Amino acid sequence: MEGLWTRMALRAWAVLVLLFLFIPILLIFLYAFNTSNIESWPIAGLTTKWFLTTWDDPEVRTALGISVQAGLSATAIALVLGSCAAFAIHRMTFFGRDAVSLLLVLPLALPGIITGMALNAFYSFNGINLSLLTIVIGHTTFCIVVVYNNVLARLRRTQGSLVEAAMDLGANGFQTFRDITLPLISTAVVAGGMLAFALSFDEVIVTYFTAGAQNTLPLWIFGAIRLGQRLPEVNVVVSFVILVTIIPVVIAARLTGGSGAARVQAAR
Repeated sequence: MEGLWTRMALRAWAVLVLLFLFIPILLIFLYAFNTSNIESWPIAGLTTKWFLTTWDDPEVRTALGISVQAGLSATAIALVLGSCAAFAIHRMTFFGRDAVSLLLVLPLALPGIITGMALNAFYSFNGINLSLLTIVIGHTTFCIVVVYNNVLARLRRTQGSLVEAAMDLGANGFQTFRDITLPLISTAVVAGGMLAFALSFDEVIVTYFTAGAQNTLPLWIFGAIRLGQRLPEVNVVVSFVILVTIIPVVIAARLTGGSGAARVQAAR
């Protein structure tokens, strides 16, 4: 049995870790409302003028549009390829299956700078000009991983007897997928897509090597911080990026915690 002092010490340590992680994030949100363009404490006052100033900046709007396009495109491709790969690994038995599974998750384990430099070298060698397409390809390499992991984990938790029962009752492959498999994995697919978009939206290292003249929000933040003259706008953009990243992650966590059994019953 743990003693009272041990439990209190563990709780205090957990609180300190959470404060260490989230106080800087909260300060960024607070500085986004600062009336002064100088980051000092205590802040001079509260205002929302920097939000309007940031939105009126054409560079920010352009970077936001490119980030959203790249994120949605990479997510859509990753949903198809990642889900198909998960089905192949789960349903099929073939030589080298474990090696293929390792190769699928490797891009997420590798440092982003390695992936970015490798893609940049590949594009340069083949004479491919850097554009939005090259950003999408780069983001897709790691977005596939989260979709693949989510769908594969859900497939491994599903009961194979449900699929077998449906086929015994005369359902063809499409009917079985529509009425049994898809309801069971639907939340895993949605969660994987949300996580993929969150990863793509704030990725800066791979984007740096594959963007060329394209300017996404992370690259705009990087450039503005180096100049140091637009810190209020940077705080606003960073706050927005944090929200866009956190919200899908929270929703994905809620979805993956549920079960697909209810959706199978609804489909029936």
